[in-house]
Amino acid sequence: MLNLPNVLTLIRLALIPVFVILFYWPTEQSNLLAAIVFIIAAMTDLLDGFLARKLHKTTKFGAFLDPVADKIMVCVALVLVVEYYSVHVSLFFPHINLFVTIPAMIIVAREITVSALREWMAELGKRALVAVSWVGKWKTTIQLVSIALLIWRYNEAVIYGALAMLAVATVLTIWSMAMYLKVGFENMRETRNEAKNETERLSVSSGPAKKD
Repeated sequence: MLNLPNVLTLIRLALIPVFVILFYWPTEQSNLLAAIVFIIAAMTDLLDGFLARKLHKTTKFGAFLDPVADKIMVCVALVLVVEYYSVHVSLFFPHINLFVTIPAMIIVAREITVSALREWMAELGKRALVAVSWVGKWKTTIQLVSIALLIWRYNEAVIYGALAMLAVATVLTIWSMAMYLKVGFENMRETRNEAKNETERLSVSSGPAKKD
């Protein structure tokens, strides 16, 4: 069960409390250190998936743990970023907190929705139909970079660039969610039609017997 890709995933989970501690650490370098830990955690996400495919070390445990670790990492980071820019809004332009909070809500809502959809599709044996698309991969990459920059907040140019990237990631988030939901709705319709046809078939087969 514990192969190299899974160990990397566990390391990513272990880095989350380290990231939180550094984020709140009362030093001038806390934002930089927290951003570095977040980037390291994000890199393990890319690396464990690559190694699992390269070394043929894909396991059910890893398939479960990897997306869980990803979502916890992103959601925790978004909560901290939203809190920071809401509390320190006076240090930046007015309503900067809305430019962080609204995308964060959309991203978290998307993760919950798509996770539930994939679980349902897995029960139907059709999880491959909602596999990660190229839109989802770009969304994840831009999202992680923007969050890292918002954590670092080196200067205003970095922050404004991060907000622009977060806006792009939000658009891709909505786009990818719409793609997955479309597939889900199509399968719901097919499932409903199959159930209807089966009911009609059983109704016909169990009809009144013909009299001699």
